[in-house]
Amino acid sequence: MPLTLHAHPLSSYCWKVLIPLYENGTPFDFRQVGPMDEIAALWPIAKMPVLEDDGRVVAESSIIIEYLDLHHPGHVRFVPAEPEAALETRMLDRVFDSYVMTPLQRIVGNRIRPADRRDPLAGEESRSLLDRSYAWLETKLADRRWAAGDDFGLADCAAAPSLHYAEKVHPRGDRFPALDAYVGRLRARPSFARVLEEAAPYAHMFPEGD
Repeated sequence: MPLTLHAHPLSSYCWKVLIPLYENGTPFDFRQVGPMDEIAALWPIAKMPVLEDDGRVVAESSIIIEYLDLHHPGHVRFVPAEPEAALETRMLDRVFDSYVMTPLQRIVGNRIRPADRRDPLAGEESRSLLDRSYAWLETKLADRRWAAGDDFGLADCAAAPSLHYAEKVHPRGDRFPALDAYVGRLRARPSFARVLEEAAPYAHMFPEGD
């Protein structure tokens, strides 16, 4: 039976899982998530993406990617076998999810609230955290091709959607050339280019404005 990915083409964390599936040409069925109660029947937390594999349900994007490495390996391995390299990969994955994705989502969440319920401090604190993350990543990526070293992996799957959407809510300008060069390499990667192409019909749904 092929894998089934319950996801949405605009979701950042769904992008994170689509990238490794496309990297390795792993066969799967894409099931676009509709009402949240549909996914809650599989995963009570009701968060995308969710992977089904012959009756087994796997949730959380980083765990799904490690599950694919273990049970559906391909020519790209997303978490290195060597322990120190694996630790670096997982650390960078956490940085992109926690310190880029999380603050940008707070900004977006603030945008879609009614004006009288917006939290000005949430935006200010999130932008400050994004600036600190950009600066740290600029140094970290200065002599690296990919986030955790020479090989494309889990951290890059996290980086691609988080940096793409972060630029929409808190542009980097020309302050971080190494980071911008890295983003260029991500966008040129065929797997991520495919994700962006498939998401394009839904791009108008992303909330613009402050």
